[in-house]
Amino acid sequence: MRLLTLILAFFAPALAVQAQDRFTVEVRGKGPDVILIPGLTSSRAVWETTAKALEGRYRLHIVQVNGFAGAPAGSNAEGPVVGPLVEDIAAYIAAKKLKQPAVIGHSMGGFTGLKLAVDHPDLVGRVMVVDALPFFSVLINPGATAQSIEPQAAKTRDNFISMSDADLAKVQAQTMQRLVKGEADRKTAVDWSLASDRRVAGQATYDIMTSDLRGQLAGIKAPVTVLYAKDDSMGFVAAYVDGFYKTNYQTLPGVKLVRVDGALHFIMLDQPEKFLAEVEAFLK
Repeated sequence: MRLLTLILAFFAPALAVQAQDRFTVEVRGKGPDVILIPGLTSSRAVWETTAKALEGRYRLHIVQVNGFAGAPAGSNAEGPVVGPLVEDIAAYIAAKKLKQPAVIGHSMGGFTGLKLAVDHPDLVGRVMVVDALPFFSVLINPGATAQSIEPQAAKTRDNFISMSDADLAKVQAQTMQRLVKGEADRKTAVDWSLASDRRVAGQATYDIMTSDLRGQLAGIKAPVTVLYAKDDSMGFVAAYVDGFYKTNYQTLPGVKLVRVDGALHFIMLDQPEKFLAEVEAFLK
């Protein structure tokens, strides 16, 4: 029994799950450090295909935000979520002595990575933002400001918390129709959302809706790649989508904007081969 314990202890670091105040992290593989951050209500499992392709050459730090996809809410149960999450990731990088890791984030995770690069420009080596904007609320109103959108953000947060389970299931099923193409992947994303803590999800939505990084992008030192989705079902021509992202990232010098056709919001699920090719290029 003692021998078995020693053997398990020897191999445990490769798949260690470590707890922070705002998230847990699963560490896999060896090599240069890469942090993977999932989006709103998503499980870290959204990165599984990516992780399997990378873990032989990189040391992956795969984040699970507390309160999402069945994870206990922990410190995220009270107060803001996204800002403290950024600070906790910064603390993790410092505590583990990671040397300017690459950061890849999807949706809210992409915004988190972007804010990490804004608030802690010397900590990160490069950032990949997967289908996220520096100010989400321009999708609701192109002329929105953090102040003008606040009442709507508060209503969205409160509605998320107060609606019945049946209504939430209906809303999430409808929402994921616009975000995920594959039926099986769509069901998985819905299940993650329904397993998430209502208050954490609602507050994180509020945080994203009322946070505008556009005026701070010029302070980012790390190279940034932005992947964004384009599918015929969106009803927009490619030129419009290209222009929209170019406009919203225009204050970020050197940003690399990459459109991924045939994908909705969950690019890594809808177009896994294209996504992995872009990740490989990003990490080189």
